[in-house]
Amino acid sequence: MLDANVKQQLDTYLQNIVKPIDLSVSSDNSSKAQELGTLASEIAALSGKITVKEQAATRSPSLSIAPAGETPRVQFAGIPMGHEFTSLVLALLQAGGHPSKADPEILQQIRDLEGEYHFETYISLSCQNCPDVVQALNLMANLNPNITHVMIDGALFQNEVDERQVMAVPSVYLNGEHFGQGRMSLAEIVQKLDSGSAEKKAAQLNDKAPYDLLVVGGGPAGAAAAIYAARKGIRTGLVAERFGGQVMDTVGIENFISVPYTEGPKLAASLEQHVKEYGVDIITEQRAASIERREQIELLLQSGATLSSRSVVLATGARWRELGVPGEQEYRTRGVAYCPHCDGPFFKGKHVAVIGGGNSGIEAAIDLAGIVQHVTVLEFGDTLRADEVLQRKARSMANITIISSAQTTEIIGDGNKVTGLNYIDRTQPDRGAHTIDLAGIFVQIGLVPNTEWLQGSDIALNRQGEIRIDGKGATSIPGVFAAGDVTTVPYKQIVISMGAGATAALGAFDHLIRESVADEAPAQTALAASA
Repeated sequence: MLDANVKQQLDTYLQNIVKPIDLSVSSDNSSKAQELGTLASEIAALSGKITVKEQAATRSPSLSIAPAGETPRVQFAGIPMGHEFTSLVLALLQAGGHPSKADPEILQQIRDLEGEYHFETYISLSCQNCPDVVQALNLMANLNPNITHVMIDGALFQNEVDERQVMAVPSVYLNGEHFGQGRMSLAEIVQKLDSGSAEKKAAQLNDKAPYDLLVVGGGPAGAAAAIYAARKGIRTGLVAERFGGQVMDTVGIENFISVPYTEGPKLAASLEQHVKEYGVDIITEQRAASIERREQIELLLQSGATLSSRSVVLATGARWRELGVPGEQEYRTRGVAYCPHCDGPFFKGKHVAVIGGGNSGIEAAIDLAGIVQHVTVLEFGDTLRADEVLQRKARSMANITIISSAQTTEIIGDGNKVTGLNYIDRTQPDRGAHTIDLAGIFVQIGLVPNTEWLQGSDIALNRQGEIRIDGKGATSIPGVFAAGDVTTVPYKQIVISMGAGATAALGAFDHLIRESVADEAPAQTALAASA
């Protein structure tokens, strides 16, 4: 089941196991159960510290992992391959006594949690966001004996998916009740469980000394700005909800110069590691609330904490634009989706729509066409905006229909899930609405800059809400710079954002040098006068 290269890499990782592990396989005699049994046997063959045994479980096929002789608290209901293979490897290492590299303070918080926490996470193996949640909850189960976690591959347990009406992943349940949806970091999960942690964190942040440069945002632009600033030897901080930004939602990246192919989460992890190598003070799980220039630049966070800095680089990025039509919010995660790679498998054999005819929309349609019965693409304009090569591919596929000049007016459903949408033909609006029966709708209509928190501030924005900057990344507030998708820079691309981040950091450093010279001049004049 595992090829030679994977076995060789896995063998290297398993050398870090320091205590025996039991792999418990629950089988139902299906072909998938046979695959899982083969996987467990191949893993055990690579290490003398791993033993495989049969053990009945609530769900079959499933694989449980635990230190030898202990009751398992980590379980994979399904075959943890694809994006979840890394989750499997980490679970093996943690059960075998290899320490986690997570923040020691968070690890202690997990150990100190009181109460019983039984987590279930529904995933799809094509979801690039799911492993973050699975790995976080597996780690928590490994650290605290009152926590258990089971990863559930929705494709293998369709009855549960239907019963709980899971239509987007990752979907997390705690003690049988819905706990969360979408990507969540370890710190976010712990914060939800430990109600007093947010106040403690805010108090700690208020005590931080002022920075020379503070970067707001952890995407490619923010990472580049932090690295370029730290290399100048100035005190640099970075505050963000999480590392990666939109990159975390990108599966395949084939235009990152010198790297023929990579994936978003992998690139995000590399960005974070690179920033850490320069001693940048990284603050995550925080959102900016307002910014103001006083004696220094003050950044107020939604947690109530305030950070001060001599200069700032805003790199808060952008997010998927919403349709803004009736039914969209009501059926979000219940048929309305924004990530075809994550949620596409839940619509296998069904009819779905993609709203948007740009590159992301047509790429989504092509990917979905390999899973679903039929894809209808609705483009607002009279022609598609995607690259010609993508258009040719989409038009060559028999189960893709493209409708131009289509304005979506409403998403309809039965109260529980999407059943279709209404649209009008913009060339013949007097003919009224057309209805398409659908199981799912994937919205791919561009980006919205994350600047709502700047409304009413002294930061100048354009009509689209983007931050206006000059050639050095400077904004309308002295000492405040901006970079990346949140700005007026055209062409929202990873490589462009990185370059813009470097430009903004260098612009901020130049500002600090000139500011220092200006501050010294009055003192020198006064000294000369007294002499």
